[in-house]
Amino acid sequence: MFTPRVRTSAPLRALGKGPVAPSPSANTAPGARPVRFALTVPLCALFALGSLGGCCTRPRAEGLQAPGTAALPQPQGDVTNAGPEAGVAAPTTPTPQPLVANQGILGAPPGAVPMSLAPIVRRVRGSVVSIFTAQVEMVMPQWGFADPSERVRRGAGTGFIIENNEILTNNHVVEHAQHIEVQLDNGHRYPAQIVGRDPRTDVALLRLTGATGAQTQPITLGDSDVAEVGDWVVAMGTPYGLSQTVTTGIISAKGRTGRDVPLDPAGYYSFIQTDASINPGNSGGPLLNLRGEVVGINTAINREAQGIGFAIPINMVRTILPSLRQHGRVIRSYLGISINDVDESVAQAQHLPDTDGALVMDIDPQGPAALGGMQPGDVIRTFDGTVIHNAGELSWQASNAGIGHQATVLVRRAGQELTLSLVLIAMREPTR
Repeated sequence: MFTPRVRTSAPLRALGKGPVAPSPSANTAPGARPVRFALTVPLCALFALGSLGGCCTRPRAEGLQAPGTAALPQPQGDVTNAGPEAGVAAPTTPTPQPLVANQGILGAPPGAVPMSLAPIVRRVRGSVVSIFTAQVEMVMPQWGFADPSERVRRGAGTGFIIENNEILTNNHVVEHAQHIEVQLDNGHRYPAQIVGRDPRTDVALLRLTGATGAQTQPITLGDSDVAEVGDWVVAMGTPYGLSQTVTTGIISAKGRTGRDVPLDPAGYYSFIQTDASINPGNSGGPLLNLRGEVVGINTAINREAQGIGFAIPINMVRTILPSLRQHGRVIRSYLGISINDVDESVAQAQHLPDTDGALVMDIDPQGPAALGGMQPGDVIRTFDGTVIHNAGELSWQASNAGIGHQATVLVRRAGQELTLSLVLIAMREPTR
């Protein structure tokens, strides 16, 4: 279905995309369109749009050799008191208590006092990787008869291993990359290939080649739906080339849409907002709960503010993973309408008790909505029995309902409620 039309309210800046500097990653190519990235390295400035920045590092024009990075320290195992041995008393230093949140903490008893994130970091650091990209560009001479020359644009970002040597990251970290290398926590580098990309959600799936299962450590994916505003979270990544950097904060808000984070208008957004420090190069890194589970992918920042970062909910990523693995892209269903959020004036005109729903602005005359009897001015209140709170929710649900799915839609028209039955078709995706 069409993407909702919304007006941007604050200048946000994409930190770049492409092989060198998007959101918390470090991938960007000059002239690229604004993307929702937040963790890009200095090079991300190339893709600046307003104040929202990507977290990846932008590609640098230089020789073909990838930027050197010192080997990362080996993760240290948990230290525990072994107890008296050979007549020697065990140390009496108390073991630090991990942080606590309502969702529970790794290894912490109920009611434990927040003391240290070290147990969480030790558990997951082997799963967090640094991503380095390269893209060869042809440079035309400004004058004279010199031949075109080549230059290499480099980028850097972050990712995390999920299973079968697969790595999740942001699409803008690798979108234009011709060569991708992944550095593990032990400092070893391996080539990686793109399994699938989805620009609309800014998610990419990679696969390591050459690394064995014994060398990789999958991370646990959590449930972003149960995460609450106020929960403690931990961000890990490679900001400005500083691998395995750990920051912490809380979930500041949930459900941030295109109205709050004006990025690509064709995208699907329901960001987790956090005040955990996110910088260029962090793009694609994990946002973790206190059990060490991934609840989001760090993606974008507001560069005109402090402590305003955005992460893609991991449950959105779970939804599209099967399609990325099978098709290399996301195959979406299509409702055939252009929509917007419902404001107070529309709610009053339709005698609605609230502003929940999606206002139909325009209809594809050959699409499922038109064939099912929908009209411009209708307010869609529910989709398959699920209450629709805004236009972004409807876009996401309809696009993932499935081709050929017969959807039941409750609409409000001239103060009356109508139930429509629509058969969804395949969305026509542009080549990106």
